[in-house]
Amino acid sequence: MNARVSILSLTTTVVLAFVSSVGVSAFQASREHLSEQEVELVKEAQMLDKRIGVFIKAADRRVQVITGIETTNPKQLKKDSELWGPLPTGTRAELISDISRIFDEAITNIDDVSLRDEKNPLVAVALRNLAAAATRIVGQLKPLAEQAKSDLEASSFDQLVENAESILQAANKLPPPIEKKGKGKTEN
Repeated sequence: MNARVSILSLTTTVVLAFVSSVGVSAFQASREHLSEQEVELVKEAQMLDKRIGVFIKAADRRVQVITGIETTNPKQLKKDSELWGPLPTGTRAELISDISRIFDEAITNIDDVSLRDEKNPLVAVALRNLAAAATRIVGQLKPLAEQAKSDLEASSFDQLVENAESILQAANKLPPPIEKKGKGKTEN
């Protein structure tokens, strides 16, 4: 009888662990990583570099909520909220997962344009901008990764770092920017 109770208890524990892990995955999938206003801004940004700029700003807004550091003055914050909507809400794990999914969507956008027109100069510009943002954002959040309070949060950090690394690997494969003659600027 004791063996039967132990097996039943173990089976119940395994089933509950499986159901809770499936529930966490389903919860992450049901949460939108961009607000309605951000989705509209992405749709409006037809040029790749502008679209990637929207993704970067959306990720930065989540970093602002996570870190609690206001990077803009109150006037700019009001202007941003009119265009971008209110700052995103959620747990730290949810917001980090949002950033990871934003990076993933940005990667997909760059890949799509690159596949259609591999000589498009905006691909390099967008990828360099995204790589700089990924480096900055991961650098800002890295100290918080060590303080992860749940497996979900740790998993979100891992996915974020993985996406950032794939962005940096792709950016490192780009040829160096070409210097424009006479203007003193570089072309990506």
